Parts: sequence; structure tokens; C-alpha cells
Amino acid sequence: MKFLDLCKVYIRSGGGGSGCVSFRREKFIEFGGPDGGDGGNGGSVWVEAVDGLNTLIDFRYQQHFFAKSGQPGMGSQRTGKTGQDIVLKVPVGTEILDEDEETVLADLTDVGQRVQLAKGGNGGWGNLQFKSSTNRAPSKANPGQEGVERTIWLRLKLIADSGLVGLPNAGKSTFLSSVSNARPKIADYPFTTLVPNLGVVGIDGHEFVMADIPGLIEGASEGRGLGVQFLAHVERCSVLLHLVDGTSENVAEDYQTIVTELEAYAEELGDKPRITALTKIDALDEETQAERLAELRAVAGDVFAISGVSNEGLTEVLRSIYAQIVAGRVVETDDAPWQP
Repeated sequence: MKFLDLCKVYIRSGGGGSGCVSFRREKFIEFGGPDGGDGGNGGSVWVEAVDGLNTLIDFRYQQHFFAKSGQPGMGSQRTGKTGQDIVLKVPVGTEILDEDEETVLADLTDVGQRVQLAKGGNGGWGNLQFKSSTNRAPSKANPGQEGVERTIWLRLKLIADSGLVGLPNAGKSTFLSSVSNARPKIADYPFTTLVPNLGVVGIDGHEFVMADIPGLIEGASEGRGLGVQFLAHVERCSVLLHLVDGTSENVAEDYQTIVTELEAYAEELGDKPRITALTKIDALDEETQAERLAELRAVAGDVFAISGVSNEGLTEVLRSIYAQIVAGRVVETDDAPWQP
């Protein structure tokens, strides 16, 4: 299944049915009076987060969603049928944006969360509603209310506890495949990863979700490369694992490139807890490893030395990631408003 995380859709709620002008015509009822029914309400457009979806690919093949209009009222005080609602089923983590792609209308972060995007029009009153002591035979009825038409954007932000960032070929996919059952494509050329990958990581009897996004390059915040398209997927992460290629001769420069792009893309990403690890240490001798660890620690502070091939140092870095995730959950709980 192809991955799609941004799409544009057109929605329209149904219009209300018009009211009916009708009078009773029974032979033996001398003063029949009005009996026109009301029009039915139009159908509404809803969006609902459902389990089992991880892409918006369904909306590539259908972009228009129009709810049914209500039926007109009829004689004998019969109300028109209400139009059927339409429900857009989206993955958990989908944001609903207005046409300007900036205004957030809704953020669906829980399974079953449901939001009304366009309310159906109310049905018009039939002439029975206008009957009064001074107007015994009204001959007017209301038209139904028109539906709402709008254009919206759906943007998927995968929900993960931790996210992997780094330059192309930094070892992100190898790391994810080593610590989880995910099987991302791994090759010896840049931009092997073209779409985000998710993996469930287990450590000391606990589990958390890790997201791997395509590699970033210098200028990514200005649109260069692929990674900037998918940085939104790590905005929800509690902690970022920054992988630096140990076989690079400029590890400090590589580290600063990613930090600069994260901060340029969004201030929130620059402020997120970040763990740094030097990868591919299985390809380094002891002297080179020590030199590059010292160089990287001079700009990044604490640095783990790991290898996704030999699994060296993976347990320690996973424990550190999980500790940060737990700490983030505690902070969110403390900041939550009190409820009875």
C-alpha cells in the first residue's frame, strides 16, 4: 500500500428539504385546514479516526464527499426523510486543516474520535407550522436551509513515542530493523527510505513505538531533499534519537546540520528531548572511535556508541529512550487540568 500523508478533499453537507403547502380535502371535514409537513434535514459530513489505517491513500481516488439532501415535506403532516450523513474514516493522528493549510479545525488523536465538518441544512417548515388563531389557512412554507460547502486538507502525523533523525545513510533503518520487527529497505546509497516506517520496540518488558523518517540534508527546512516532507511525523514524539554516521570524517558538522534544520523547521522540534548516538562503530577501530566520540561529545554532550549490525550498545540507548518517554508522560499528566 502506498503511503500518503497529505491530501485535499471537497465536502458538502446536504440541504434541507422545503416545507409543503397542503390542505385537508376529506369530504366530511367541513373546515380541513393546513396539513403540510416539514422538510427533512440534510445529511452532515463527519470525520472519524479509526483503527487499522496508517495512510490517507483512499482519498487519492475519491476527493469529493457530498451528503444527501433532505426530502421535501408532504401533505397529511408527513415530514420529509432526513438525508444520510457521510463519514470520512481517517487514521489516528490525522489533522483537519482549513483551505489555507494553516488553520487546524480538528486533531484526531484517539480511536473513535469524531468531529462534524459540515452540518446539514435544516428542513423548511410546512404551512401547518404557520397556523394560528388569526391565520387559520396559511398558504406559505419555508424553503430548506442550504448545505455547507468547503475545501479541507487532511494531514497525517504518525503517532510514535520516539523518532529517528539523521543524515541519509546514518543507519536509521538498520537501527529500526535491529530493535523491532519492522523491515525497512536498507541499501548502501542515500535516500533508501522514501516514506516513514514504524516499529514497535521492546525493552525490559516494556514497549514503545519508534518512527523512522527519510534522511535530512542541509537546506531541508527550505524544501531540499525528502525528509522535510515527513518531519511532521516526529512532531508528536516524546523524544528524538539523533543518529550520526561514525564513518563520516566530520561528525560534529553532521550533527550540527541536523540540529539547525530541526530548529528551522519548527521551534518545538528543536526543544524536544534529544538523545545522540554514534552509529556504525563496528566499522571503526578503537582509536578512530575514541576520536570521533570525543569530537561529537564536544558539541552534543552525552553520546552513545552503537552498532545496528553487531547490536553493540543498543540496550543502553533503548533504556535511555524509554526513560525519556516515561518522563514526558509524567509531565503531561502533571499539566493536565483537574477533573472530578
